[in-house]
Amino acid sequence: MTKFEDLGISQATLKAVLRMGFEEATPIQSETIPLSLENKDVIGQAQTGTGKTAAFGIPLVEKVDTSLEAIQGIIIAPTRELAIQVSEELYKIGAGKRVRVLPIYGGQDIGRQIRSLKKAPHIIVGTPGRLLDHINRRTMRLDNIQTVILDEADEMLNMGFIEDIESILAGIPEERQTLLFSATMPGPIQRIAEKFMKDPQIVRVKTKEMTVPLIEQYYVEVQEKNKFDILTRLLDIQSPELAIVFGRTKRRVDELSEALNLRGYTAEGIHGDLSQAKRLSVLRKFKEGSIDVLVATDVAARGLDISGVTHVYNFDIPQDPESYVHRIGRTGRAGKTGVAMTFITPREKPYLFVVEKTTKRKMERMKPPTLDEALEGQQRAVVDKILATIDSNNLQYYRAAAEELLEANDAETVVAAVLKMLTKEPDTTPVKLTEEAPLPNKRERKSFDRGDRGGDRRRRDDSRSYRSDDRRKKAPVKPRGDRRPSGSKPKSKSYNHQ
Repeated sequence: MTKFEDLGISQATLKAVLRMGFEEATPIQSETIPLSLENKDVIGQAQTGTGKTAAFGIPLVEKVDTSLEAIQGIIIAPTRELAIQVSEELYKIGAGKRVRVLPIYGGQDIGRQIRSLKKAPHIIVGTPGRLLDHINRRTMRLDNIQTVILDEADEMLNMGFIEDIESILAGIPEERQTLLFSATMPGPIQRIAEKFMKDPQIVRVKTKEMTVPLIEQYYVEVQEKNKFDILTRLLDIQSPELAIVFGRTKRRVDELSEALNLRGYTAEGIHGDLSQAKRLSVLRKFKEGSIDVLVATDVAARGLDISGVTHVYNFDIPQDPESYVHRIGRTGRAGKTGVAMTFITPREKPYLFVVEKTTKRKMERMKPPTLDEALEGQQRAVVDKILATIDSNNLQYYRAAAEELLEANDAETVVAAVLKMLTKEPDTTPVKLTEEAPLPNKRERKSFDRGDRGGDRRRRDDSRSYRSDDRRKKAPVKPRGDRRPSGSKPKSKSYNHQ
């Protein structure tokens, strides 16, 4: 493995990177950083979780001239969450050089953003619609931009942003460096590379270098109407520390999170209709562990870096194989193992084979667990807790009460009563979920098999409300502005090293 000391970066940036806990560069970092420092255009084919933010962020920070009060680098990202996440990481990387970073995305007050732009940030990270809005308003100067980065370009294609991206790139000086990162390389992304990049160097991170091999992958064949009971039984048996359940639609996410809470689990959903403040609140609670289960759509969870996720449950199989890889990539990070479970209805069986072909891994079939097995799983979890308490040997205050219980009852009865009291018995409270139609088959399935994500109208529909800031209009001359959900007043957040 390559150490960051060997990549030719300055002491100020190196100290900041080491302070972040990085020691050895990942494959995408060790290949991309030297090329980027040489001002070469780069196409990086890599998934989330491979370290690509540092791969483009370190050389970008290195090239910033902090004495120049102007925007020198711009990163275009598909979602607000990813824009915030990338900004925070760049802020940390640039701490040694005191680089100023500003995220620009929908849900923020436009006037506040304009005031922040007047403070001359060095790097902008933004979603396409809001960036175009500022360009049309002439509140963001592009003259001194030397580096442009397209992050998760295939997702921006899938969300319908290609025309916006082309408009932004057309307004940036041609004498620049362009870096493009994408998990897949569909035709429209290749055409953007051909049109806007100069002799790009290609860096690929193969699937075997990613986190997928560390993830145990299973599928459960189940009728749609039985999915929820099977999910709760798996949660009882596997007792995940942190779990993400993926649903196909916003309605599905809302109904699932409500049903899980009804059955006694601590769950919250995240999708495109939530306000920015609510999304961040849910994610914070999940990271802190006060929520056991996060229920999410693909778009809402894309690009989120959440450590400690032990289990991913695909309640609905995703509509393309690349999304499957992104979903299960939420777990099995930083060298840890993870578990991914995918529910398949009998009609959707062909999609299973397409996913296996994409990941080059066979999923192991799991028999749907019974109610008795779920109860056993909960009992086993309680027994483990009791044994851990015995090992801690801090029981002196409880021995007198234990002796009193044992005088009146036999030991087996006392232990059984404790187990019953502590065990969360499987809840059979009736819940009603709206049935989702199975994925299309025969001719319609061909687009899935090709990984044709740009033609997937359903996912674009799900994205539309998520990107309230990035709704397309016919007349770009009229500034679009980002619409906030009523009643919310999110604050603008910039990262300035004072």
